[in-house]
Amino acid sequence: MYFKMARFPGTGFFCGPQPSCMADPRKHNVTRVIFPRCSGVLLHVTSLPGGHGIGDLGDSAHEFVEFLAEAGQKIWQVLPLSPTGYGDSPYQCFSAFAGNPLLIDLKELREQGLLPGQDLANAPELPEEHVEYGRVIDFKQGLLRKAAHTFLADGAQADRGAFDLFCQHNADWLDDYAFFIACKGVFKDAVWADWDAGIRQRDSAVVNEWQKNLSSETGIHKFAQFEFSRQWKKLKTHCSRNGISIMGDVPIYVAHDSADVWAHPELFRLDERARPGAVAGVPPDYFSATGQLWGNPLYRWDVSAASGHRWWINRFRTALKVFDLVRLDHFRGFEAFWEIPAGASTADAGKWVKGPGAEFFHTLQTELKELPFVAENLGVITPEVEALRKQFGFPGMSLLQFAFGSDPQGPTFRPHNYSRELVAYTGGHDNDTTVGWWTSSGIGESTRTAEDIRKERDFTRAYLGFQNEPVNWVFIRAVLASVAAIAIIPLQDVLGLGSEARMNLPGTVSGNWKWRYKPKALTKEISEQLRTLTLLYDR
Repeated sequence: MYFKMARFPGTGFFCGPQPSCMADPRKHNVTRVIFPRCSGVLLHVTSLPGGHGIGDLGDSAHEFVEFLAEAGQKIWQVLPLSPTGYGDSPYQCFSAFAGNPLLIDLKELREQGLLPGQDLANAPELPEEHVEYGRVIDFKQGLLRKAAHTFLADGAQADRGAFDLFCQHNADWLDDYAFFIACKGVFKDAVWADWDAGIRQRDSAVVNEWQKNLSSETGIHKFAQFEFSRQWKKLKTHCSRNGISIMGDVPIYVAHDSADVWAHPELFRLDERARPGAVAGVPPDYFSATGQLWGNPLYRWDVSAASGHRWWINRFRTALKVFDLVRLDHFRGFEAFWEIPAGASTADAGKWVKGPGAEFFHTLQTELKELPFVAENLGVITPEVEALRKQFGFPGMSLLQFAFGSDPQGPTFRPHNYSRELVAYTGGHDNDTTVGWWTSSGIGESTRTAEDIRKERDFTRAYLGFQNEPVNWVFIRAVLASVAAIAIIPLQDVLGLGSEARMNLPGTVSGNWKWRYKPKALTKEISEQLRTLTLLYDR
């Protein structure tokens, strides 16, 4: 490098000023994060094994950290950790700032004396290999409320002091979130746009009265956030001591039914009924003839800019306290986004509209200094999107599963075309597992025909030069051997699992985000095999 580098706090990553020959002449030099050659594993916390129906921040999470360390990995990538709403999707959450209370380890609450042991002994029988969200919510929410009541009534003085400080330091989002969730309970989980006018429109007199009446309820939700934060910090410290950085995920859009939109409606394009005036999605492409209709409200970027993008700065500042580096979901939307008329049944009726662009990231950089971001630049990517990404030195992403078909962008996903400034994956959370991709029909998941799929597989075998080797390890070797600075492998591919372990199928509204790996699945043999390849390719 031609400039002095400094270690980014708490991670294995470095930052330094961008060389003047590369900087935007109209701006001060930007600080660029330098990503060393390493590898990691993608696994959402919900997919960890454990005895209470869903992965949590307890023993299994810490055991997974030990597995990563033994396997020579440096990154644990997770999906968004916020409280999930519609469809249990981590990309449709009740808050962009809060943690998901379902991830709290109940055994830790028992050890603190906040739950009697009998409560856990009487836990219902829940599946080990997938999450039944409805049953998990009923079970865990009841015990979290019980623990909160005990803590707020009889918590140790030191713990109560820590709780009070947590509430003070996070008041800018915590007060709105806790009150929002309490109000949802009053309105039987109805979308906030259907609430009574006074509370929907945040009339100050009404809000003040409701806050008094719901103070004990908001305290419960604040306790859950406090406990989530304590358990997460303990896990993050364990990662740091083992040389592992955590890559989080910040979705570009937030759910309409969220504390964020309710508390800051001026930042979003809403109509007179508090409904989205236009919604987000992506246009038709190789994978969908009608595009994807996400339905999230779009931002009023002019209003955001007038505030100095304060909400966004707070959002990223919070995220960078939780994570060491951040994947920017749908990065291309910051350059231009797909605007779909409200009420449209498919996404193909939309149009491209310019986003905030470089001005947005310069503002973030001025406030936050280092931006350890990875840009999710998949989909319809233009030269303008890539120019914005390169201007700020954000690595892009490449998925090996996309490399072998007839999509015109396919060659960019082939390892011989990789650049160093890249995070290479075998597949992602929206893909089938590599074994599933290789063995399933593939029909219905894209615009491909059966003949297209046959040619794709013939080319895959020829390009990667394999015969009967396990396809998941062929793919893992390919991305680890590549020049890309970072290689990330979904745990499903490390374990060689099929389509039954798929995390999400885009365009479907049920049956997703449920997969969990089996206890004792992380064997010494798998750890050694991954470690051998990791060391072989200098990661």
